[in-house]
Amino acid sequence: MSTEKRDYTKYSIESQCQASGLVRPDPYGSISYPIYQAATFEHVGLGESTGFDYSRVQNPTREELEAKVALLEKGTDAVAFSSGMAAITALLELFRCGDEVIADVDLYGGTDRLFREICERHGVHVVQADCTNPAAVANAVTGRTKALYVESPTNPMMRILDLKALAAEAKKNGLLFFVDNTFLSPYLQNPLELGADVSIHSGTKYLSGHNDTLGGFLITRDRKIAYQLREIAKTTGGNLAPFDSWLILRGLKTLAVRMDRAQENATALAEHLTHDPHVTKVLYPGLKDHPGYEINRKQASGAGAMITIETDTVERAVDMLNRVQLVHFAESLGGTETLITYPVTQTHEYLPREERERLGITEKIIRISVGIENINDLYEEFDRLLR
Repeated sequence: MSTEKRDYTKYSIESQCQASGLVRPDPYGSISYPIYQAATFEHVGLGESTGFDYSRVQNPTREELEAKVALLEKGTDAVAFSSGMAAITALLELFRCGDEVIADVDLYGGTDRLFREICERHGVHVVQADCTNPAAVANAVTGRTKALYVESPTNPMMRILDLKALAAEAKKNGLLFFVDNTFLSPYLQNPLELGADVSIHSGTKYLSGHNDTLGGFLITRDRKIAYQLREIAKTTGGNLAPFDSWLILRGLKTLAVRMDRAQENATALAEHLTHDPHVTKVLYPGLKDHPGYEINRKQASGAGAMITIETDTVERAVDMLNRVQLVHFAESLGGTETLITYPVTQTHEYLPREERERLGITEKIIRISVGIENINDLYEEFDRLLR
């Protein structure tokens, strides 16, 4: 047997984290990092600490998870929250009454609701702009504008934004640039490398990957922002619990294989659906006729596993929801199971009807989170649903 020491740092996330000094290895060598189900930790002595005092401030299991997510997103720090919405809410605590944030017109409905109801109530004004056009961002900037907030791909209309161009526009105007990277995951896209100041994730989705827990993350390279976010998390208390941290740690181990399989299925299913006579539109950035195809190829290593389709009639869309067998009619996305969602009554019910329709979110729109099932089974299921 060779005695040559092998460099495992290039083979596993665990080894990369330990080599980077971001985390402490489990002292007992547990392959599955332990769940430190503790609220409080004993002090060694006056003025002495193990590094952990109270789990609202930090917990070993959460610290392990944060280090791995930061590594995946090419960041220096990640802060884990109890949900994606808790993470976004904490992010907005960076601003004061009178500040403005520019947001893209096409966002997850929960984010839009937060902006319209909570932010406005607290005096932070959110201005919408079509961020597929960086010039629209420039036109929306005022002396009170502090940040730019986008998703790419967008939810649910799968628009692709040029993140490098938007980052340049934000920098030119002295704005912080926030990108929700949930749809592609850090496996396929790294917004921090494209100029974002903070990358945002609903850890409930691809990072966890099993539809069994909630979580959210804010990742940054800026140590000042990281410090501010940790102070906000410590003060407001929306941190991720130890057991949920462990569930997402478990999910991260299969992120690459899940994303590869789900994306392979999504590409094949999207192409298949383009030939269905009852589907009038297929929105998937992996299709060459998608308007954002070339931009996505430049800034991401894949198109992900989210598809939005438009059916020929409202009745057909509703009928699909009522006849699912293999796939599931459910909210959320990013799990091993294929889910179909009806944005007008689920994710975007809050959005006024005229705004939904302006974005193309009509009663004929179905959003599909493609899972890892056998592709032939998915073909059969959607062929049956669309007949």
